[in-house]
Amino acid sequence: MDRSSTSQTRRDALRRMAALTAAATLPTLARAADDKPVLIGLDGEFGLDNSTSAQAVELGMRAAIAEINDAGGVLNGRPLELVIRDHRSMPARGIRNIREFAAMGDMVAVFGGRFSPVIIEELPTLLQTNMPFIAVWSSADAIVDNGMQPNYIFRVSLRDSLAMPRMLKSAEKRGLKRVGLLLTNTSWGRSSQAAADRYSSQPGGVKIVQTAWYNWRDTSLIAAYNRLRQAGADAIVLVANDDEAAILVKEMAALPAAQRLPIISHWGITGGNFVAQAGPALQQVDLTVIQTFSFFDADKRALQGFMRAAAMVSPIRHIEQIQSPVGVAHAYDATHLLARAIRIAGSAERAAVRDALENIPDHRGLVRRYHPAFTSTRHEALGPEQLLMARFRADGVLVPAREA
Repeated sequence: MDRSSTSQTRRDALRRMAALTAAATLPTLARAADDKPVLIGLDGEFGLDNSTSAQAVELGMRAAIAEINDAGGVLNGRPLELVIRDHRSMPARGIRNIREFAAMGDMVAVFGGRFSPVIIEELPTLLQTNMPFIAVWSSADAIVDNGMQPNYIFRVSLRDSLAMPRMLKSAEKRGLKRVGLLLTNTSWGRSSQAAADRYSSQPGGVKIVQTAWYNWRDTSLIAAYNRLRQAGADAIVLVANDDEAAILVKEMAALPAAQRLPIISHWGITGGNFVAQAGPALQQVDLTVIQTFSFFDADKRALQGFMRAAAMVSPIRHIEQIQSPVGVAHAYDATHLLARAIRIAGSAERAAVRDALENIPDHRGLVRRYHPAFTSTRHEALGPEQLLMARFRADGVLVPAREA
């Protein structure tokens, strides 16, 4: 055989091998196309100084995603994949993020972070894009009570109309009947005031002696605090995030002990490095904070499952290491609920998943057993029975508080 014949034979053999390789690869390529990830978005306050809330939500989501993917994913083997955007607590950035998420064809739903005012500003964009949105920290009533038909917003979190009565009841249990409200001048503060006013209008209950307001990034809250104390308050109900609350605690600690009123706080303070910011002053002030969940009271079997999943994606090995615990737990449960909805829908199509979220029959979560989580008329997964008060131990760990 001459050289040209040999070369031709080799070329023919290579063509046959290429054809066989291509034929063998076709099913694999088809499977790869079928197995492309289903995307879940997280729109959070990652770039905000001292904040730990968005990171907590991310941890909960990643732990659940690891479990779900390890068990085979959704829709015949498609994995879930997390896509993160940072709004830095700025509504304009949040609106831009929602539009970016909506443009992603495989994006099935978006989770939101701590700041109610950001999400409230995002609502028109969420309505325009028909994007399922799951709030796992923000508590303003208007987030879910938004007038959408159909409503694409779901919440696995606290709402202010439940939070304020529970906080005021905590004051009552302790014999603190004259309460001053110290509120942030935002939609979150106004939502909290409305809930407190409704509760205090009932006969025989706690009396709100005065309301004082402060602005985000104020560098002192002591003048507002003193006005409430001088108005006759024997306790302060505080609606604040970690930065402002730490300022107040340090200012109160500098007062004589007799002038330090008990503080009953909303949970925004647990979304950042509050303990470090407040420093030793925290142990000189009587402060409790509302929560929906404590890892110290969790169902043992559900907790073991979560800890296994958390170890897959983080260095967390003990519950004392978990920062911003409600964000972690809510996001973990909500991600599992979303995966259940995707399976029920048999599709990652957003409208179908929205409908399926209203029809999850039962789920044993970390925070609670959801039976069901949502219905067509109720998009709130948590209720008053989940609420508890907590306080910070000397080592900074948040634990359930003993109440009278």
